[in-house]
Amino acid sequence: MKINWGTGIVLAFIGFISFILYFVFRMSTDDRANHDLVTEEYYKKELTYQQELDASNSATEMNANLTVEKTDEGLVIYFPERFDPTKISGTVSLYRPSNKHLDTNFPISLSKTHLLIPDNRLVDGRWDITVKWEYEGKSFMHKEKLTY
Repeated sequence: MKINWGTGIVLAFIGFISFILYFVFRMSTDDRANHDLVTEEYYKKELTYQQELDASNSATEMNANLTVEKTDEGLVIYFPERFDPTKISGTVSLYRPSNKHLDTNFPISLSKTHLLIPDNRLVDGRWDITVKWEYEGKSFMHKEKLTY
């Protein structure tokens, strides 16, 4: 049987379309391909973005910046010493971009000017740390990216 150029073009198109459909099907059913949004309720979170900017700016204006340090015991977050630690409240959010199951939130409860997050709670790799805290009705926020 002799194949002319028209039949060859049609077979090439059919082969190409089959190739593309195979990979689309394979990628959409593969469990390793993660197609989730970055965070849950992404659009609701974007509505509070201005409040986050204000809290971050107030931390800069009042010189209430935090220091995050990696130690042998874990991750230590140092709050400004001029603030009374018993009046500080808020949350520490640890976000893992590569695995949403490792994301955790810690309430801030201080007796000293630092907060320790134990080493056994953290896996090596990149973490996005967000500390939202209040002191005497004033909101502050600190964001940092850390490779642990």
